[in-house]
Amino acid sequence: MRKIGIHLHAKSGLKLEEYIRTIKELGFETVFSGVQAREEMWKNAELLNKAGISYDTLHAPFGHINDIWYAGDGGMEMYRELTDCIDVCCEVGAPIAVVHLSSGVQAPPPTDIGRGRFIDLVDYAAGKGITVAFENQRKLGNIAWAFEEFKEAENVGFCWDCGHEACFTPGREYMPLFGDRLVCTHIHDNNRDYDEDIHILPFDGKIDFAHTASQIRESGFKGALMLEVNGNGEYYREMSCEAFLIRAAEAIKQLRDMVDGL
Repeated sequence: MRKIGIHLHAKSGLKLEEYIRTIKELGFETVFSGVQAREEMWKNAELLNKAGISYDTLHAPFGHINDIWYAGDGGMEMYRELTDCIDVCCEVGAPIAVVHLSSGVQAPPPTDIGRGRFIDLVDYAAGKGITVAFENQRKLGNIAWAFEEFKEAENVGFCWDCGHEACFTPGREYMPLFGDRLVCTHIHDNNRDYDEDIHILPFDGKIDFAHTASQIRESGFKGALMLEVNGNGEYYREMSCEAFLIRAAEAIKQLRDMVDGL
């Protein structure tokens, strides 16, 4: 049966050991997280390993990702943050690094210096045995460039974020373009209001998850369905962590049944 996953820190309220035990009991087999301090990442990996839960992906830093397209110290620092994420993937056993190509409505167009840095990043990741998964944001041009540039690269794939598609680029579908490169997913819902990326549970918003399920199924993707949800927002603020995780498990299992035709 296809694995289901959830962010390692989807909602506060439980100590990490309790959180991991709870998601394991609910049937989650894999997680993702951002990159924290090394000691924290090693501790997380040890606790997950003891519970029999794997890292599906790590999300690379993106706080100033637009700098990577420009000359200067900011771009070089962003590149170093990305290569550091690749190193951490190796250390905690995460096979995939999810990478943004840009951020925001005013994201820069691709430049030669930025292209060079991403080419170097993919080469660096290949040397470490790590796959780089480019995630859809607001700009089609840069992700289209990436999949053309790396069409022969075995360690480059697509991270489909169905929530981003619904609220950042309404009317545009990414799976018909890049679904054959799908290597990981970010599953969450929203109200399809432009630029309101609220990361609520599937079926709590307005995304058509029957269509989402059919697109995943038709792609042939057999990997995990990964919840990238925020239980600390206004929708679930009064809900306990345990109750939120139960709801999360129910939602992603429902979607899994839809994807797999059960």
